[in-house]
Amino acid sequence: MATCDLKLTGGTVHTPGGPVQADIAVSGGRIVAIGKTGDAGRTIDCTGLDILPGVIDTQVHFREPGLVHKEDLESGSIAAVMGGVTGVFEMPNTKPNTDSAEAIADKLARAKDRMWCDHAFYVGATHHNPAALAELERMPGTAGVKIFMGASTGDLLVSDDATLAQVLAHGTRRVAIHAEDEDRMNAREGERVTGDASSHPVWRDDESAILATRRILGLARAAGRRIHVLHVTTPAELELLGQNKDIATCEVTPQHLTLAGEEAYPRLGTLAQMNPPIRSGAHRDGLWHWLNQGVPDVIGSDHAPHTLEEKSKPYPASPSGMPGVQTLLPLLLDHAASGRLTLQRVIELTSAGAQRIFGIVGKGRIVAGYDADFTVVDLKKRWVIEERWLASRSGWSPFTGMELTGKPIGTIVRGQVAMWEDQLGDRAQGAPIRFEATAIGR
Repeated sequence: MATCDLKLTGGTVHTPGGPVQADIAVSGGRIVAIGKTGDAGRTIDCTGLDILPGVIDTQVHFREPGLVHKEDLESGSIAAVMGGVTGVFEMPNTKPNTDSAEAIADKLARAKDRMWCDHAFYVGATHHNPAALAELERMPGTAGVKIFMGASTGDLLVSDDATLAQVLAHGTRRVAIHAEDEDRMNAREGERVTGDASSHPVWRDDESAILATRRILGLARAAGRRIHVLHVTTPAELELLGQNKDIATCEVTPQHLTLAGEEAYPRLGTLAQMNPPIRSGAHRDGLWHWLNQGVPDVIGSDHAPHTLEEKSKPYPASPSGMPGVQTLLPLLLDHAASGRLTLQRVIELTSAGAQRIFGIVGKGRIVAGYDADFTVVDLKKRWVIEERWLASRSGWSPFTGMELTGKPIGTIVRGQVAMWEDQLGDRAQGAPIRFEATAIGR
């Protein structure tokens, strides 16, 4: 008789105490033993592979509702598990915006039985909902509040200090920030050169980012509110954020760590266009400096797909954003293979860090009693990113054709195999992510 549902054998298991050669036993979707285990209903041989805590991508845009020609919750989550991602935080700039209890409930209903990975949804701050945010952020299935200081439109753009202060005054959870200064960018629109995407970081310059980050740090400190600054692109911001770790955490993206504008814009054109922009090689090297100083807490993909038809419009009519949830871990594994960061740091940035700063319940570590979320990788596998491997509805990647070392082999979500060797599992079984802030007292 089986004593557990699933057993992973023969792999190198990355526990909080370090890597160990051990079996993992799973029952009821949770880890029940690490080490010696009994019989199992299913056994997966992981000999020669490394078993990491399930990767959590804390910034994706899956476009549903309203923009599903680019992506939807199902296709985006398939791309996630194909890339080894077991959980995502999804952003509120959909149509309609995710800015009410009804909109959050709608997304959770849409996700049920369709999303392949576990998930949580951000609620967007607007000029009209600050007083409601304290209640909205405590709804089960919410990742917290998201503020767009720039790079958004309509109600989701909150750029003035008075409204920002109102948003920060309502609620207690960490608030995610897109920090670009809208007034400065409006004043600099003349810097854009029609047909030349390389003018994007000239328009949305370093000061646009630094000014917004400095402003939101001051407002957060005045409000006594913790914040999380997304997709940081300048070394100066990371230096500043490192001086404010008591109230601020931050994120960098794989694309800003991998691409340099001098090469990316001539080769990719508008496919390299995103907000905040891909900047220079010197910026990229500066991000690596502060990454190795330990300042960034997480890496998120900022997966923001658009169709190739949309991206083919001449700059600046072309939309900003690129797909990335499927390539997040492969790029980091390749950087680890080249010695730019350790595998332990990859784990901290893609799972343990998210659990720590957002208070995720039962995820982010391989620990008895935690959810059985595993990302199984072959650290030595050399392969090329090919278009046919990409699962996003958008159908493209800025990294197509890139040769990498290290590949996700399996994605296991609460003990269910969502992907193994590039093949999807039996069915979508993603569920809402639980948080300490919302798990008790509702």
